[in-house]
Amino acid sequence: MTAKGGQGRRRAVEAVTLLALATAACGHPRPVPPITTQQQSYGRFDPVVAYLRSQVDSAFPGATIAVGYRDSVVLLAGVGHYGADDKRPVTPETIYDLASLTKVIGLTTAAMMLVDSGKLDLDAPVQRYVPAFQGVNKDRVTIRHLLTHSSGMPAWRPLYAEAKTREEALALIDTTALLKQPGDTFVYSDLGAITLAQAVEAITGQRLNDFLDARLFGPLGMTSTRFLPPESWRNRIAPTEKDTVFRHRLLWGEVHDENAGRLGGVSGHAGLFSTAPDLALFAQWLLHKRAEGGVVSRFTQKQNIPPGSSRALGWDTPSELSSAGTKMGPNAFGHTGFTGTSIWFDPDRGLFIILLTNRVNPTRVNTKILQVRRRVADLVNDALTPPP
Repeated sequence: MTAKGGQGRRRAVEAVTLLALATAACGHPRPVPPITTQQQSYGRFDPVVAYLRSQVDSAFPGATIAVGYRDSVVLLAGVGHYGADDKRPVTPETIYDLASLTKVIGLTTAAMMLVDSGKLDLDAPVQRYVPAFQGVNKDRVTIRHLLTHSSGMPAWRPLYAEAKTREEALALIDTTALLKQPGDTFVYSDLGAITLAQAVEAITGQRLNDFLDARLFGPLGMTSTRFLPPESWRNRIAPTEKDTVFRHRLLWGEVHDENAGRLGGVSGHAGLFSTAPDLALFAQWLLHKRAEGGVVSRFTQKQNIPPGSSRALGWDTPSELSSAGTKMGPNAFGHTGFTGTSIWFDPDRGLFIILLTNRVNPTRVNTKILQVRRRVADLVNDALTPPP
């Protein structure tokens, strides 16, 4: 990050004094603390960066990492290269397809804002906001069920093959039959996230991307975060996979998820692109808001729906073999993305760990990222733990 770029980001963060998780006034929140970074010298984080470098061309072509601790960004680094056939070196400003981090960075945050402003009721039936959501027992599905992946909806269906347009795809989702009774079973459901995005759009009267640009990304100064990145961004975007089932081309600056592609690149379950520095801005803001209590604290607490589930509202919490590793605190929360992305928070320590990769390049069959995420989280925690 250049000095000029750093000053711009600090000014952007310091200017965010009115984004109190809602469009309506909700008190006078303190400004988010400014970002400060260690430049080039990784110091105690050398083992973290060295480990990531050891995984280049094994688990992924390249990666970026940002670590925040006690109001400062203490590690910001890039390793490897853009792609298997693109040897340009990755920098912290490289843009990655976030995949399912879209669910928490975008969709869940939008839902928090609307809950905080009284426009979205977590325990209201989905049909209140999406009348087309019809079928046996679907009148019992609530917004809370969607956020905890306990609605009974299937995980997925091939919308990209079944529908020709966004409208047809949404109609298929709205009439998809439940597989389970609402609240009974955890099934991680992209269809549920797409349904929740419909509710957000019905309430706001805006497409999800427009709402987030105006209410979140713009005010936070997240200038490299958006759905549908323009062609002018392409050289900064890491490619993902060669799509062999739908678009039949290398996906570069175009959403990797096939169903998000059928939905026009804007969806609640996938479609966001971003950088590690931009997500660090979001992470600092979210930790700050959580420390104040209120809606962020509620959304990041385990819901126990169904009993034994690790899910919070939108967010996940650590569980066995979690990507959070073995050393995060009891109130940790986070999420992962299929393309090789993850974000984890330990709010009690003011800690966040952002890891962005394009592990699906050249192919999604490479799943080594599963062990990499856990190891990175543990190495970061080791670096922040004083010796005995």
